[in-house]
Amino acid sequence: MATLTIMANETVRARYDRIFEREFFPLMDAVFTFAYRLTGDATHADDLVQEVYLKAWRFVNRYEEGTNAKAWLFRICRNAFINEYRSKKSRPYKVDYEDIVVYHNEDDPVAPRYFGLHEEMGNKLMGDEVTLAINALSPSFRSVVLLDLEDFTYEEIAAILEIPIGTVRSRLHRARNVLAEKLREYAEAQGYNVQDDASDQAEGAA
Repeated sequence: MATLTIMANETVRARYDRIFEREFFPLMDAVFTFAYRLTGDATHADDLVQEVYLKAWRFVNRYEEGTNAKAWLFRICRNAFINEYRSKKSRPYKVDYEDIVVYHNEDDPVAPRYFGLHEEMGNKLMGDEVTLAINALSPSFRSVVLLDLEDFTYEEIAAILEIPIGTVRSRLHRARNVLAEKLREYAEAQGYNVQDDASDQAEGAA
């Protein structure tokens, strides 16, 4: 009996190792990028990534091999960030890792995408000002924007953030309006004529 238990434990450990080697570790750079965009600090992002992978190991038994590893890891990352933000800002909500559930891939159609902010501003604005504008958003808006920029579908974003799809759409709409306004203000401060650019684009489309 003891031998069978040891063999079973070794089999489970081998499966966990395989999941990390094949599915989780190759996504470490993507997780770091997401963590960095959430925190705005490389050292903080490194700490967050370490926590993500520690939590992933702790709850790997809840992950179904071969499903959406990126969505699963991003969900842990977002929850860890929100918990830390809550502890610092006394936010009235908490995400419990015991409530993590596995997100399964489905054959839902990809939701329509929107033109990127750079295209919307006539390709005049580059990365730094966009990053600053995104970082200025509240955590709930920032998370949904960053996941959208990672090309997750609305269905995947809803699963990661544990919110209805309608809420995803609403937050994205509001966040885009805020970002567009901030970027227009920046563009105007830099001497760009945003109104003329918008008129030119509208005439070209017509």
